[in-house]
Amino acid sequence: MKWGIGFFILVAVAIAIAAFLLRVRRSKGDTDWPFYAKKLLTQPEQVLYFRLVSALPEHIVLAQVQLSRFLGVKKGANVQSWLNRINRMSADYVICQKDSSVIAVIELDDVSHQSERRIAVDAKKDGALNAAGIKLFRWQARELPDEAAIRASLLPNPAFNADAPPATLRVRSRVAG
Repeated sequence: MKWGIGFFILVAVAIAIAAFLLRVRRSKGDTDWPFYAKKLLTQPEQVLYFRLVSALPEHIVLAQVQLSRFLGVKKGANVQSWLNRINRMSADYVICQKDSSVIAVIELDDVSHQSERRIAVDAKKDGALNAAGIKLFRWQARELPDEAAIRASLLPNPAFNADAPPATLRVRSRVAG
């Protein structure tokens, strides 16, 4: 088989075009990402957020916080292994003292929390929070508590008193509004 000069020129031109297109693609890659802004909270989550802020004016209310931002791994444990267990998990709401110390987590559960997979994920989240000594409340999205119910549930908690030691008993609470 005889390869003519035309074949080599054709291959060289194809390589040059491919290299040019790759450079153009790389230069556009930094500004041409496929992301768009979306809402952080659903409608029920927004309603509960503003109720929490109103009901707990002496506290910081944070929404959609990654567990790894407020849970540490005890010395001597395999840090990466334990962090992998909570990887990509977030708390719907984190309630903090003014010094940003976490005193409670609130999860807003909807029908999606009834699937087997979600029940298992929730159990892992519950276990991690319980191990850290963080009080967890699980409220149903279809039964959002009003401000009075929020205060009644959260304010009797000794952790909400800055002078009290952290509570050791952790319970799951269901509050009807």
